[in-house]
Amino acid sequence: MASDQSPVNQSLHKPLLRRGWGGPILGAAFLMATSAIGPGFLNNTSVFTQQLLTGFGFVILISVIIDIGAQLNIWRIITVSENRAQDLSNRLWPGLGYVLAALVAFGGLAFNVGNIAGCGLGLEVLTGMDAKWGAAVSCIIALIIFWTKEAGKAIDLFVKILGAAMIGLTLYVMFASHPPYAKAIEHTFWPKEIDVKMIVALVGGTVGGYISFAGAHRLLDANVKGVAAIPQVNKSSVTGIIVTAIMRYILFLAALGVVWSGAALAEKNPAASVFQIAAGNAGYKFFGVVLWCAAITSVIGASFTSVSFWKTFSPALGKNQRWIISGFILFSALMFITLRQTPSAILVMAGILNGLILPVALTIMLIAVTKKKLFPSYKHPLWMYISGWLVVALMTWMSILTIQQSIREFY
Repeated sequence: MASDQSPVNQSLHKPLLRRGWGGPILGAAFLMATSAIGPGFLNNTSVFTQQLLTGFGFVILISVIIDIGAQLNIWRIITVSENRAQDLSNRLWPGLGYVLAALVAFGGLAFNVGNIAGCGLGLEVLTGMDAKWGAAVSCIIALIIFWTKEAGKAIDLFVKILGAAMIGLTLYVMFASHPPYAKAIEHTFWPKEIDVKMIVALVGGTVGGYISFAGAHRLLDANVKGVAAIPQVNKSSVTGIIVTAIMRYILFLAALGVVWSGAALAEKNPAASVFQIAAGNAGYKFFGVVLWCAAITSVIGASFTSVSFWKTFSPALGKNQRWIISGFILFSALMFITLRQTPSAILVMAGILNGLILPVALTIMLIAVTKKKLFPSYKHPLWMYISGWLVVALMTWMSILTIQQSIREFY
C-alpha cells in the first residue's frame, strides 16, 4: 500500500514514541486546537458576539463543557481500543465504519467549503477581488502546496508564526476595544438569553466531524495507545479544548468591545471588520494574511483527514489517495463558487452540520466501549460513560431545535 502521508501532513503521522507531556501528546492537542481555530472559528465567534453580545460568553462556556465530555470519551475509547474510529465501528457492526466514514467525509466537505470561503475572504481583504475569485485562485494554490513538499513546509512554518502573531494582535484588539469585562463575565455564568443554534455551531466547529478523530488518530500513529496511556490521553484531549476556549474568549471580548461601542460588523467578513475597526487598516490587512494562511492549510488538512477515514478500507484508496484528496479540494471549491450564499453564512452552516454529526459518532463510540469482545480487559468509567450519553442527549435535543429553527428561517 502506498504511503498515507501528504507533503504537508507528514509531521503529523510519523511514529513518535515519546510518551511524556511533550511530543505527540502536546502535538495531538494542538492538532485538534489548530483544526478548530480556522476561518469558521473566527467568523462564527464574531457573528454570534454581534447577535448575542455579552450573553455569548455563556454559549462559549456551555460549548466547552460539551466539548470536554465528547472529546474525553472519543479519544479514550479510540486509543484504548488501538483502532481507528472507522475500524472500531466495523468491528462493532460490519458496515457501520463505512457509515461513520461517510458522515465524517460529508462533514469534512462542509468544513472544506467553509475553508475555501475563508480563503476567498482572506484574498478579498488583501486584494479587493471578489471572494469567489479568491476561492478559485486559492484552490489552485492549495493543490500546488499539496503536491509540492517544500511549499508545504514553508507555509506550515509561516502560518505558525502568523498564528502566534494573530493571538497577540487579538489580545491587543481586546484591550484596545475596551469591552465591558464585568458584564461579560456576569452573563457568561448567568445569561439573559440562550441560543441553542449557536451552541450546536460552536460544538460542531470545535469537536464535530473529523476534528476530534484527527487528534485521537494522531495519538495512535504516535504509538500512544492502550490503558497505560490514559493519563496522557486525558491531558492531551482537555488541553486542546482549553487552548481553543481561551482563544475564542479573547476574540469574543475583542469583538464585544467593538460592537458594544455601537460599530456594526461587515456582513461578508465580520471577523476582519473587528480588527479593522479596532486596529485600523494595518490590522485589517494583517488579518487578511493570517486568515488566508489559516484557511489554505485548513483546506489541505481537512481534505487529507476526511479522505484518510477511507484509507483502511481498500489498498486502492491508499494508493490513489493523493488524487482523491485533490478531487475533494476541487469539489469543495466548486461547491462554494456555485452556492448563492455569503462566505459568512457558509461558515456558520458548516459548524451546525458538524454539530449534528457529533451525537451519531459519539453514540457509536459509547456503544462500542460496552462490548467485551472489543474491550475484553477494559471497563469505561461510569462517570465518563454517563457524561458521554448526556452529551449525546443534549446535542440531539439541540440539533432538533436547530433544524426546526432553520426550517422556519428558510420558509
